[in-house]
Amino acid sequence: MKKRDVINLIRYHMEHNESAFRSEAAEIAHEFDASGDYQLAEYIMALISDANAFVPQTDQEGGYFRKIDPSSAPLPLPEAISNDVTGICNAIGHNAGVSKFLFQGPPGTGKTETARQIARIVGRDLYMVDFNMVIDSRLGQTAKNIGDLFAEINALRFPEKAIVLFDEIDALALDRIDAHDVREMGRATSALLRELDAMNDQVVLIATTNLYESLDKALSRRFDAIIDFSRYTREDLLDIAEALLNGLLPRFKGAGRDMRLFRKIMEQMEEIPYPGELQNMFRSALAFSSPDDPYDYLRRLYRQACPGMSLENLAGLRRQGFTMREIEKLSGIPRSTVSRELQAVADE
Repeated sequence: MKKRDVINLIRYHMEHNESAFRSEAAEIAHEFDASGDYQLAEYIMALISDANAFVPQTDQEGGYFRKIDPSSAPLPLPEAISNDVTGICNAIGHNAGVSKFLFQGPPGTGKTETARQIARIVGRDLYMVDFNMVIDSRLGQTAKNIGDLFAEINALRFPEKAIVLFDEIDALALDRIDAHDVREMGRATSALLRELDAMNDQVVLIATTNLYESLDKALSRRFDAIIDFSRYTREDLLDIAEALLNGLLPRFKGAGRDMRLFRKIMEQMEEIPYPGELQNMFRSALAFSSPDDPYDYLRRLYRQACPGMSLENLAGLRRQGFTMREIEKLSGIPRSTVSRELQAVADE
């Protein structure tokens, strides 16, 4: 044990910095263990365990992160992203120190949900950092809070069973040389870089960002892998849209199922939204639809896909490639009437 360790223990005790004190004590125990003094290492670990030392601060008032449930809901992803997620799960399973991952891409692309899925797949607890607790307006306090946050992370009782999620890490780590960035956040970013370097690599860290280009480049280099969640083709989004709707339809007993018509409606959109927005769009259309009309939700989706078109414009629907039967469902007009009116337009 070095003199510095003793000084740190005393300082943390006087500052009432319990998480940092426990973290320092654990490091001392690890040093004794590495040098072969197993009994002393176990004794120290027993002492701090009896003091609830290795229980994460999420279970105590004032913690910087909270436990969230993993996800078992279907998460359709493009093959390229899905392969990367499989690779991350493999890396976690190897437990070889490849443990920091950055998910970057636009909102709604499934970054946070993927982190929850990974937690379920690898059987780890997932903790989300509460940035409202970390960021402070007082000079220097944010950097101090970052230190305390990582002390809590490093003091987790079972680091090999934990994933910590920094959702929208750009809240802490904007480019330090950005002229629009305040000096305080530059200090916070520097503190974050130092703590990442010293972090226990048995704990998996997943960070997400919608502002990858604005992140400090030194931060990007701290991650073992950066996964781009913007790799969706139009065909990917159409397939995912169908999967999402199929997942929602069983909740709405009165809703009719016509996936061919649904896909044609989606194909009318100039730009198909990412999965997060699609999920909200479908949920709203189904929730707002009439329980007495099985295809009302498809009409609502059509109006969003083609805001400049009227469902009474039968000829326009025909030009978009809809069949007589599909036009009947969309317009609510009997097929015989649709056929007669379209024939009249053709005869003109």
